[in-house]
Amino acid sequence: MEKATFAAGCFWGVEASFRELPGVQDAIVGYTGGDMANPTYRDVCTDRTGHAEAIEVTFDPTKISYEKLLEHFWKMHDPTTLNRQGPDVGTQYRSAIFFHSPEQEKTARASKEHWQQRSSRPIVTEVVPASTFYKAEDYNQRYLEKRGLKACHI
Repeated sequence: MEKATFAAGCFWGVEASFRELPGVQDAIVGYTGGDMANPTYRDVCTDRTGHAEAIEVTFDPTKISYEKLLEHFWKMHDPTTLNRQGPDVGTQYRSAIFFHSPEQEKTARASKEHWQQRSSRPIVTEVVPASTFYKAEDYNQRYLEKRGLKACHI
């Protein structure tokens, strides 16, 4: 199993979307990329922690490649909007790929360049090293599933 970490706006919809991919063993929501240790949802919502709402994906690389995860990431959100997705605004909703290895970094940067060539607007997605991932509170895990919803994207 391998890990991949992405931020693409509100983490509830991102988690639900990645969970549906064959080869994804698990997806959990949490916070990463900021300065505060052990942040809560309330802390991150202040837009003062530096953390992004993110998901950590555990996947089987024999069933789904990191490249396929990246393709899904690019298609499921707007990587050209700075610090926002739909009505959600703030740095916690930024678009980011948090790489876990030099291979993931190389693949993520090449993927970003590929998608940039297809976009008429600049892609603002960060490609940065993975840092401590703080698992979100239990009530945020599988949030949409618990409410009988499939998505929350606009």
